Amino acid sequence: MPTWRKSSYSTNGGECVEVALDRTVLVRDTKDRAGGILTIPTPGWRELLSRLR
Repeated sequence: MPTWRKSSYSTNGGECVEVALDRTVLVRDTKDRAGGILTIPTPGWRELLSRLR
């Protein structure tokens, strides 16, 4: 079972996503934890972060 984390910049309003590291990167909506999970290969996640910076 992955450990889900949300940004320390998130407020208690629930307007954020949570991320978990497993064999891939998992992303889910904090407001709908039972909903879908986006699965991103680790290299793709690294590329996304590098472009955001």
